[in-house]
Amino acid sequence: MADIVRITPLKAFSDNYIWVLHDDRAAIVVDPGDAAPVQQFLAQAQLSLHAIWITHHHHDHIGGLPALHAQWPGCPVYGPPAVSGVSVPVMEGSQLPALGLDCQVYEVPGHTANHLAFHCGQHLFCGDTLFAAGCGRVFDGSIESLHASLQRLAALPPQTLCYPAHEYTLANLQFALALEPDNPALQQRWQRDSARREQDLPTLPCLLAEELQHNPFLRCGEAGIRRTARHHQPGGGNDALGVFATLRQWKNDFRVS
Repeated sequence: MADIVRITPLKAFSDNYIWVLHDDRAAIVVDPGDAAPVQQFLAQAQLSLHAIWITHHHHDHIGGLPALHAQWPGCPVYGPPAVSGVSVPVMEGSQLPALGLDCQVYEVPGHTANHLAFHCGQHLFCGDTLFAAGCGRVFDGSIESLHASLQRLAALPPQTLCYPAHEYTLANLQFALALEPDNPALQQRWQRDSARREQDLPTLPCLLAEELQHNPFLRCGEAGIRRTARHHQPGGGNDALGVFATLRQWKNDFRVS
């Protein structure tokens, strides 16, 4: 029988989380932008590095790979093809061993053209595609593919736990509240997650069921969100994709208080 798999967030830089799946012996690390917190955690917990999963090529997600490879040269690095440091390219439908669990790879482009997500049981490691109450910016992907990727993730079981790579929740909730200032569910979540951050606790993982209720980027078909988007940018689009594009550009320019 497999050991119980636990998931631990490691802080990196100003707002990154490096997620570690581990049992009592081995660990899988997701998006190690910095090697130091990973090395410290594994040493303290006396764990070996079993594998590394990479969602996309941005430096804050892969910067720790050279140092980790030097310490664990045989450790496989799974990720998108052509990403520096990836030793085992994976793509849509790839199946990965995950400490006795099964993991399926999804292609979820948009933030970048080659972005992946790793779905392991009820756990979804979504990198910079889906955030708590928000979504990633478009860099070398497209707004159309980002919208489609988010719709795909939204169709997963509501009890899915999502593990984004950044602590952006409060900034995203401020934007969501600017769209729906009288939404009591958003107000309650703001109070809950603000209290967690005041204690220096993560607001993540986030429950997909809550995202379906609170995240404006997953609710572009709702009448209230559409009205707000059209008021902000008249003629910006009446379908869900047009509303999504309006919201994403609005969020790009939005300044948190």
